[in-house]
Amino acid sequence: MENGNNHRVYEDIEAEGHLIDSNILSRMMSGIVELDGEYEVLSFQIGRGNENPSTMTMRVFGRDGSHLTEMLRMLHGLGVVPAHPGNVSVESAPADGVFPEGFYSTTNLETQVRIGGAWYPVWGTEMDLGICVDTEAHRAWGVPISQVRKGDAIAVGQVGIRVMSQERLREKEEFEFMNSTASSEKPKGQIIRQAAALLREVRESNQAIIAVVGPAVVHTGAAEHLKRLVRAGYINVLFGGNAVATHDIESALYGTSLGIDMATGVSVPGGHEHHLRAINRIRACGGIRQAVEQGVLTDGLMHSLVETNTPYILAGSIRDDGPLPDVITDTMKAQEAMRPWCQKAGACLMMSTMLHSIATGNLLPASVTTVCVDINPAVVTKLSDRGSFQTIGIITDVGLFLKLLADELNC
Repeated sequence: MENGNNHRVYEDIEAEGHLIDSNILSRMMSGIVELDGEYEVLSFQIGRGNENPSTMTMRVFGRDGSHLTEMLRMLHGLGVVPAHPGNVSVESAPADGVFPEGFYSTTNLETQVRIGGAWYPVWGTEMDLGICVDTEAHRAWGVPISQVRKGDAIAVGQVGIRVMSQERLREKEEFEFMNSTASSEKPKGQIIRQAAALLREVRESNQAIIAVVGPAVVHTGAAEHLKRLVRAGYINVLFGGNAVATHDIESALYGTSLGIDMATGVSVPGGHEHHLRAINRIRACGGIRQAVEQGVLTDGLMHSLVETNTPYILAGSIRDDGPLPDVITDTMKAQEAMRPWCQKAGACLMMSTMLHSIATGNLLPASVTTVCVDINPAVVTKLSDRGSFQTIGIITDVGLFLKLLADELNC
């Protein structure tokens, strides 16, 4: 719309929720100002109590249509919708693996689309997807660009789409660390107790607990404590790469990890060959499960996963030796295997692996509590910078963390 006094364009928008104490209102206003726009609050009704939502109608002014669109795109990510929303617009995918121009790109927040004047949930919340819409069945779901097929009805633009902004809980959180998202100075005992309480709660609710694990878990001797969590039923699936499985098997077969004796910490002559010999032995058996069944692999984290029938998904990389037969070398297939677990997860432990943690974070809904444990603060920062703002960082040695966590859970 156009304001006849100064020829600016404007749009009336609405927001509802805990706008003040969740900092949504200030983010809206500061975002508009930072984009060199202006706003006018038309109405604002504050909730009567801490459980009641507030509602607001605001008019946003832009220099022209493109400037206004830029601000509305920013506001859209905060859960704002037009005051007079229309139905979602769709266009057909022009080819397999290609979205139509102007497609809507999802966030990891709960999302809804408007069909026939009513709002419906988008299933499969995850960042960086398109939205496939069935207007007749009143259904919508997220679809990766690699899986879209020619002719699929894909949501375009932002009309008829809204996201539910992540809000701070209205009451004291049971799972709450210090105010900062990552610090080496947080009290470790309190953190461990809270992490243990989270895992108990998630397990009791029959949601999945994902462990994303890097090879440092093996190098530090922490695999023994992760085994305790697996056998106690606190891990429902393990995500990792070729390295964590290889070095765990190396440790079980040769007592070394990267050629370093696990008992003495001393380099073993010829130890640099052990990881490749471990891979070779597993390949001769046909895979990790076969090695367990044949009595070749009798100990270690991977052995415990097989014995407890706990699934594991090993995603390959260009650096891999071998790799082990169980490693999924096609990254798109690895994503497809990880995605269903991410959609039913209630918690995710990310331990000493930056790339696998970021990959998993990209697949997780924002509602999943994510605990990232690493000795390097940069890992936690990078994960948050890539959109996984629900991440709680713990800067500590992963071996210490897993031992204390397993002790707290009486594993």
